[in-house]
Amino acid sequence: MIHLRDVTYFYPRATVPALAGLSLDVPAGQFCAVIGANGAGKSTLCYTLAGFVPHFYRGKLTGQVEVAGVDVPAASLAAIAGQVGLVFANPFNQITGARFTVREEIAFGLENLGVPLDEMRARIDDILSFAKLTELAERSPFALSGGQQQRLAIASVLVMRPPLVVLDEPTSQLDPIGSKEVFAVLRDLAATDEATVVLAEQKLEWVAVFADRVIVLHEGRIVADGPPGDVLASGDLTQYGLQPTRYTQAARAALAAGLRRDSAELPVTLEEAVEYFK
Repeated sequence: MIHLRDVTYFYPRATVPALAGLSLDVPAGQFCAVIGANGAGKSTLCYTLAGFVPHFYRGKLTGQVEVAGVDVPAASLAAIAGQVGLVFANPFNQITGARFTVREEIAFGLENLGVPLDEMRARIDDILSFAKLTELAERSPFALSGGQQQRLAIASVLVMRPPLVVLDEPTSQLDPIGSKEVFAVLRDLAATDEATVVLAEQKLEWVAVFADRVIVLHEGRIVADGPPGDVLASGDLTQYGLQPTRYTQAARAALAAGLRRDSAELPVTLEEAVEYFK
């Protein structure tokens, strides 16, 4: 689904690359989380996958970027948009303001594509159910909570049925309940094999629960890549400006205090911590 080879990118007038020699392969149907400190290159990677780099932000891009069989630097944004759906951190940036209800907002993209009415209705009903928005279908998008608005933004992308969904910190403005709602929708999406999900995120405790794979970016490079339990329990996270989950921190404190002496794997989720401290 995603094939990057030796990708380096400089924003216009920048002297330091935002991405530096980055290579990455992501298979279809995977939920891949990208983590890193501010400035690590997470958003730039998202924009590269969606074609905003280099077609919108310009700058200098070298290396190979292929997404869903599309050569991103050579293709038009219109061609890339049919393969990649991008969700921003702030749902207000994606709600059009041109429609009065949640149902109409989701229909907006399909209308612009000229999708037949019967197919449009079926797709909208399906995605409303999938995103748990059916009961809110006739409500104004601006009358929704933050979590509901973000689910609407995601639904408006998913209804277009892109093979790849890229999300740039979509829970940054949400409370724990809203964050969990968004992560659950993404997990269910990847689990159905209907789309590949790449998520840039800072909330490591939710990443640990829901993601299939975690990639750590630092100064535009991949410095760790693997299952959540391996990556998030690593002692190397702090040198990249990241803090382990509270459960990992508690386990390390227990080891330091002599309360645990075995070599059991450190927990990264609440469920693992419960078992660890039994």
